[in-house]
Amino acid sequence: MAFRSRCTSRWCSGAPATRVGWGDTTRVEHVGHGSILGEDGRILRSREGVSVKLIDLLTEAVTRAGQQVAEKNPDLPADEAAAVARAVGIGAVKYADLSTDRGKDYVFSLQRMLAFEGDTAPYLQYANARINALFRKVGQEVRAADGAVDVVEPAERALVLALVGFGDLVASVERSLEFHRLCGYLLAVASAFTTFYEHCPVLRAENEQIRDSRLRLSALTSQVLTVGLGLLGIESPERM
Repeated sequence: MAFRSRCTSRWCSGAPATRVGWGDTTRVEHVGHGSILGEDGRILRSREGVSVKLIDLLTEAVTRAGQQVAEKNPDLPADEAAAVARAVGIGAVKYADLSTDRGKDYVFSLQRMLAFEGDTAPYLQYANARINALFRKVGQEVRAADGAVDVVEPAERALVLALVGFGDLVASVERSLEFHRLCGYLLAVASAFTTFYEHCPVLRAENEQIRDSRLRLSALTSQVLTVGLGLLGIESPERM
């Protein structure tokens, strides 16, 4: 995703992207945003009244995410659990920042950001991890195999309709830099997949043809979630 420049300072005149080593084909634009508020509705500050450092927020998010990961999947190897905690914790903060209209203020709440339900990065990451779990059970990698997707059930149709809008949405966000629209889209995809997962058995489908079709649809969903989260700078762990 490109960045466009409207900076008017003397330093930004000419080719700012080239000056910072991004190449002369990159466009740079300063993107303003609202304020980050504490749960008391005031500008987020520490107990001492000073500005909170981002590294401290991220460290706390990763620590809390690690506790949640340990509870949900205590069998994860220590190194993998640490990597997942980092992806979930940092992803939660990034998503919360980008999922709100950038012109508006938002309340910083780690408890809400790290929830595995609702409009959060962990919810999207967990939906993708579910898909990876399906493919591990059949001994395959998550990839969109050749073949058609048979759309029969309403939940299948709703998921397909959500997926087909990905390309146009990304192109639109690239122009507007309204990242909350991409977040909202990914939330809709994850929600549609959850409904599909609950109402359309994949591994216990009626026959092999239906199973393979639903695996393909699941793989396509994983691709959209992985790429979409990647555009937001958020990792998609295979296990959580």
